Amino acid sequence: MTRVGFFPHNNSLWVLRHRGILERSLPDVEWVDLRSLPAGARPAPTEGLPSVHGDHLFDGGYDFIGTGSTPPVTAQARGHDIVYVAISGPRVDNGRLVSLPGSGIDSPADLAGKRVALGHGSWQTTLLLFALDQAGLTWRDIEPVDAGNEGAQLLLDGKVDAWTGSYPALAALESETEPRTLIETDGLFSHRSLWFTRRDFAVEHRDVLAEIVGALQESDAWIRANPREAAALFADGDDDLDAWEHALRGRPFGLLPVSDEFVAEQQRAADLLHANGLIDRKITVADAVLPDLAELVTRD
Repeated sequence: MTRVGFFPHNNSLWVLRHRGILERSLPDVEWVDLRSLPAGARPAPTEGLPSVHGDHLFDGGYDFIGTGSTPPVTAQARGHDIVYVAISGPRVDNGRLVSLPGSGIDSPADLAGKRVALGHGSWQTTLLLFALDQAGLTWRDIEPVDAGNEGAQLLLDGKVDAWTGSYPALAALESETEPRTLIETDGLFSHRSLWFTRRDFAVEHRDVLAEIVGALQESDAWIRANPREAAALFADGDDDLDAWEHALRGRPFGLLPVSDEFVAEQQRAADLLHANGLIDRKITVADAVLPDLAELVTRD
């Protein structure tokens, strides 16, 4: 039996779970909702990173998972022998770093001493680190606030000074005010979806991995062709449906092989995470790449 982890934040796996495509080739697949598994330790955002995604690959939780860019770096830093399977195209329109108009915070350089909300341990941690580094600041120069899904409301309520936001939650903020963009994701960070597994699974169950990749490619093609129908799998009500459709239309669906450019960006992120005390050892991202897996992603 193959166990595939899923949760709404990886849109591709969420849709695949609900459309029954993978079951045609892997009828015994077991879908594991990440939210049903133990949450594990969640360190303060000044002290470390949550590691639940990588940990559950190695404690029997699942065999394959898709996330944003930060969790596999965290997994490697914990000594897990992971392997990248595929990446998406850049998702630079999916979010950005914002503040409220009139706040006096007009660029990342203005964040020194400020409270910044983010979904800590997600791609938002990497985006914020890149923005701070470009401004000559470090993680220690701000007060990071692990906001989960509440960042927009915290910003509107004045409880934080800036937010690393993403759609559809960013659309809700835009309906209330015209946020000040401190820095765009485009040009700073590619913000890709990615999928990874254990090395033993990649080596010993290559045929199963090929079926998962193929099913994801088919499902992602359906999302591209049917964004409103796909949005209905996430939405709660008509307003939410519109927001999700907007979000999905702005995302690149389809799997790509791991590229040198992506590895270099991940390495920069890993180095910054280590330098800022969020992971406790240096890693080599390229160690988690098996070049021959590209054949699974590019085959017809």
